[in-house]
Amino acid sequence: MSKTAQLIPRSPFEGFRPESMAFFRDLDNNQNKEWFAANKPRYEQFVRGPLQSLVADVSSQLKKARLPLYGDPHRALFRINRDIRFSKDKRPYQTHASAALTRDGEKHSPGVLYIHIDPTGSFVAAGFYCPEPPTLLAMRQGLVAQPAGWGKVELALLKADLSLMSDDTLVRVPRGFEDASPKLAEVIKLKSWVVRRELSAADISRPSLVDQIVALARDSKPLLNFGWDALEFISG
Repeated sequence: MSKTAQLIPRSPFEGFRPESMAFFRDLDNNQNKEWFAANKPRYEQFVRGPLQSLVADVSSQLKKARLPLYGDPHRALFRINRDIRFSKDKRPYQTHASAALTRDGEKHSPGVLYIHIDPTGSFVAAGFYCPEPPTLLAMRQGLVAQPAGWGKVELALLKADLSLMSDDTLVRVPRGFEDASPKLAEVIKLKSWVVRRELSAADISRPSLVDQIVALARDSKPLLNFGWDALEFISG
């Protein structure tokens, strides 16, 4: 944790107010720098500030629960500015807010707890989203090497009413994994290993959102541990 983050007093998370979603709806209709500059105080008060408090409170509860995930209230947030360099969509601003908590606090480290606040649908997710090729290869190799261990992960997720998202998958099993069983092959073809829970408008408006996010982190820990173990096994 940075010294700056430790010194700045922060109010507890109280929920995202209706003004938070109203800001994003207005931003969606006013995608220009002049409007955003004039309305930046709204963004700071109703979006960025509450999200920073949420990250701080979630990190604190994760530490108490001995769950190895953390996010600095400043560095864990994703920028509202879109990267439009290689995109046909030239709108300059995101119309949602998001943050990522990881083992070392770096947003792009493998194994993440992701928070997404959006007027069109909010959610919290955990796992390995579009990992780098070496990371994904290590996880697939870990799956083949420890099929029984993976079975325990699937059972734990099932008990928590979670399952891996399957909307980002290869058509065929990648080279080197052709002999995998049909059941394992479906997981091996995935480009991301992620579970998620939807959050209602009521959910994000309450302080109890902190507990919901921590619950997802706890329920997804078997998946995160499996991926982390696979990475450490391969690197070792």
